[in-house]
Amino acid sequence: MMWRLYNVLQFAFTLAWTAGWITLALMLRPLSGAQARLPLRMASRCWAPGLLWGAGARLEVEGLERVDWSQPCLFVANHQSVIDICALFRAIPVPLRFLLKEEMKRVPFVGWYARATGMLFIVRDNARAGALFRRDAAALLAGGQSLCLFPEGTRSRSGEVAPFKAGSLQAAIDAGVPVVPVALQGAGRVLPVDGFFRVRPGTIRLGFGTPLPVRVDGVPVTRQALADRSRAEVLALLQAWA
Repeated sequence: MMWRLYNVLQFAFTLAWTAGWITLALMLRPLSGAQARLPLRMASRCWAPGLLWGAGARLEVEGLERVDWSQPCLFVANHQSVIDICALFRAIPVPLRFLLKEEMKRVPFVGWYARATGMLFIVRDNARAGALFRRDAAALLAGGQSLCLFPEGTRSRSGEVAPFKAGSLQAAIDAGVPVVPVALQGAGRVLPVDGFFRVRPGTIRLGFGTPLPVRVDGVPVTRQALADRSRAEVLALLQAWA
């Protein structure tokens, strides 16, 4: 009973905190230029830390030194929980956009913020939508912006890392930017997929793997090879923490 009451209060805090910061971010959006730098940094420095604190989550980050933060990257992460987005926003020290499912456009506040800051959307299991996403993602990356996606395609209920969908990495090859594997551990225990907002305090570990070039000796790496190597890097990080 106490846990249920605790989670109800946390859920109320999450809604209020999110609505408040998004309202402020949208008010300031006209002042931040085409790249929406200010609203994106508000997410990483204000919104995400507050939600992690509210969930009782302690974030541990490793491998920041492996990444050249002056260059755009495609970050690919395993997906355990919706709180993964908070962890990634907080850990990545540059303005960051995400690939979201199309349904998120209709979510109040979150959808408004996502559209205002240039997040990318995709209709899952739609080949034409996939081609459009790859074009838009390549343009975003080539324009000097970083993007994060979850190439498993959905959250893992078992904790196992599903195969990475190769098509989602084609944008990095087209734009000529490195792919950075990111491993997340513990998020699924802090906020599980199943059930309604069953938050439990805990530690979320986030690790950056070795950035993967999209060309070797001047020849583009195949997207399947890139997907397989990215997943192998994520698995290696997770196994090192076991």
